[in-house]
Amino acid sequence: MELRHLRYFIALAGSLNFTRAAERVHVTQSTLSHQIRQLEEEIGQRLFDRVGKRVVITAAGEIFLDYATRALREIDQGLGQLKQSAASITGELRVGTTHTFNQSFIPECMATFLRHHPTVQLVIEELAADTIAARLEARELDLGVAYRPESNSTLRFEPLFNEELVLVVSDAHPLANRKRIRMIELHREPMVLLPASFSTRRLLNECFAASGAEPSVVAETNTIAAMLGMVARVPVAAIVAPSAITPNAALRVIPMENPAPMRTPGLLLNPAVPQNRAGRAFAGLLRKQAIGAGVVGATRYHRGHAEDAGHTPTNA
Repeated sequence: MELRHLRYFIALAGSLNFTRAAERVHVTQSTLSHQIRQLEEEIGQRLFDRVGKRVVITAAGEIFLDYATRALREIDQGLGQLKQSAASITGELRVGTTHTFNQSFIPECMATFLRHHPTVQLVIEELAADTIAARLEARELDLGVAYRPESNSTLRFEPLFNEELVLVVSDAHPLANRKRIRMIELHREPMVLLPASFSTRRLLNECFAASGAEPSVVAETNTIAAMLGMVARVPVAAIVAPSAITPNAALRVIPMENPAPMRTPGLLLNPAVPQNRAGRAFAGLLRKQAIGAGVVGATRYHRGHAEDAGHTPTNA
């Protein structure tokens, strides 16, 4: 049974006249008659009786008409929705993201999205993870890219990919030539870290506690750029995401282990707020981009960026 059979059947049931029904579906009368016979043979019952020049719908035809009409209506509505989705998307989309993902991940997604949907006004705000969660709950953002919120949050979190954090030191630092480093080896090591209000800092505190290490936190700053700037100038270390590090020949990136600090960024959505077409399209693009991101490994990252910077990595 094919869709044309249903369309021909409904057209004939509506007019009970082969000539008019054939005109309505733009086929010849003989074609319509042949298709109706095919349908009746497949169903195994007569749907119409031919009484002289009159056409009368049978009891079986009356029963089938209700179901065929509903089925065809659903299909037509689905096709209409697909056509609408393919049409130009307009409106405003408000996205909150943490600094790390606003370095390359979000800009790449923005560029791709705006190429396909140039009439959407895309508003990206770089915020702390806790602020993103609060503004989503207040309905001031449409979606967020951050980390899993606190357990009492009503927001929906959808993981995108895993990302290992890495140790960053200058090329003159005593640890610069290390291939890997254990967390316990950072005991009393001078470090610059994010403030305690950041979810990443809370994760690092848990990792330090698990390994038995207590680093010497000589400074705290809420921006990655300031942290890396300090690392390049004084003998301190920092722990950041590889995606937040721009190529710099003066910096060394060292993978960490026992434990390896791992973050899982994802989509944050308010389930009480239905997503508009722009939001669904951007979320779909983020998911697709995240597939390519996979697990960000420190060694792979450093090798690629060291080559970009024009030197051979000492810890790869």
